[in-house]
Order: sequence, then C-alpha cells, then structure tokens
Amino acid sequence: MSVEMVPFQEGQERLDWLGLTRALEAGHRLPKAEIGDTFLYRGKDTLLNRAAWIDGMGIAVKSATVFPDNPKAGQPVVGGGVNLYADADGRLEALVDFHLVTKWKTAGDSLLGALKLARKDSRKILIIGAGTVAQGLREAYGAGFPEAEFTVWNRTRANAQKLAARFPGMHVAESLEAAVKEADIITSATMVTEPNLRGDWLQPGQHIDLIGAYRPDMREADDEVLRRARLFVDSYDTTIGHIGEIEIPLQTGVIRKEDLIADYYTADKMKRLSPQDITLFKNGGGAHLDLMTSRYILECWRGR
Repeated sequence: MSVEMVPFQEGQERLDWLGLTRALEAGHRLPKAEIGDTFLYRGKDTLLNRAAWIDGMGIAVKSATVFPDNPKAGQPVVGGGVNLYADADGRLEALVDFHLVTKWKTAGDSLLGALKLARKDSRKILIIGAGTVAQGLREAYGAGFPEAEFTVWNRTRANAQKLAARFPGMHVAESLEAAVKEADIITSATMVTEPNLRGDWLQPGQHIDLIGAYRPDMREADDEVLRRARLFVDSYDTTIGHIGEIEIPLQTGVIRKEDLIADYYTADKMKRLSPQDITLFKNGGGAHLDLMTSRYILECWRGR
C-alpha cells in the first residue's frame, strides 16, 4: 500500500472535536504508551523529537521545531512533521500534516480535560493568548461548551482584536485580572517564562487549563494558583521532570507529587468533587496524544 499524505485543510474537514475527545479516551484504555522524548535547545529555540508506541494502535514519530523569533522574519514559530506507522508490521502508513496534528491534539487534550473537570454550567470562557493555539482553543471549547461566551486577553491588544474578529461575539478584555475573576474557565496558551496568572485572582468553582509552558524554565501560573487548585495532568510521564509548570513547584516544595491527583490513565480519579472546587489541568501534550490524534485523523481521512 502507498503512504497516505494527509494535508491540513482537507484533513480537518471531516474531523469533530467531540469525536476526537472520544478517540483520546479510547486510546487511554489501550495498554499504556511507550514514549521517548528528546529536547534539544539553542538559546530560545527548541527541537522536540517525540515518539510513542501503543500496542494495538501503532507508532508515531513527531519532530517539532519551536523558534519564537520567527515571526519577525514572517515565518511561523513552529514547524515539523508526523510519521504514522502500522501496528502490525511497522509499515509507514501516513505522513500527516504537522500543524493539523498539533492543532487538534493540543486543543482536544484541553477540551477533554475541561469536559471532565470544569463545571457543566460553565458559560464564561477566557482565553489568555491570541496566537495559533488560541484559535484552536476557541473552536474546541466552542464545540464542548456551545452556550458559552468567550473573552480573549493578550499582551498585544491588536492581536487579541484580530482573534476576536474571526469569531463573532468574542470580547477583548481590557484587564487580565478582571477577566480572570469573571471567568468560569480560564485557558492559557502563552510563551511566557514568568507567570502572568495569579492565584489571588481565582474564584471558587473555576477551571484552569494551562497549555503554553512546555520547557523546564517556563511557567504561566504562580505558586498560589497551584496551592489553591486541585491538580491534574494529561500524563504523569510527560509533565513530571519535564515541564516547569509542574517541576519548579515540585522542586521548591510548593506542591508534592501526591498533589497531582490523576492523569488520563487514572481517569476514574479525574473529576470535580464540588461545584466550589478550583480545578487545574496541565496540558503537557505528549507523543502518545500525537499518536492517538494522528490515528483519529487517518481514520477520518480514509472514511472521507
């Protein structure tokens, strides 16, 4: 059989956000993924090589370059590619567009966490950041919480206005503090290294979804956020020891490993206990999620 080539626009035409969350849940019911991550750095630039093998699903290898200064030269921040291999014989089945996998994996991961942890009556959703990931989050959360109204805050207001213009009815926040205090769900996708989300702004019943910090030196939320919230991650294996959002407060004693209540492989524990709970989900986005998402994309592509 020939290798399938799955492009971005045509590839996403048959995808469905809630369908993806169901595929992610099903993937976590298979044997636990074997994963291997390699991170290489040059100053602010990063190369991530992520591989995952799930018995019964196959193998995915994803290479990603993250060059934060690229927009100054009119280039995208992130590049890369995804190879998907057959479970039975290791045959290369598909080359899936990197940005297609990344968009749907990242936002789908966060949406699944919110469907499990956020209040079902959540109606006000704040997106912090206005980049490419933020657009995927608006689409995903819009599918999962169709009655919600959305607000965006970004350091550069013009970029927030551009994002809001794509989605009728979306508001631009003047004050991050005020927007956080009013939100039911706060989803943050920024490239900051110093926290811009403060724990003393949080209100009972909120759900916090942290996406942006992917390096050991990056954090979006301060210590007080972690102290006040019940803490969950998508994967223990790809967050502990790897991501500053979790590892820095572990090393400084702000939190303990026991405070990380559950990941998707212990999904029976991933739930809200009270309407007053503040829940926090760290989206680590490991290679096993790239594999699950790529397999979902390929199945939808073949059924087009």
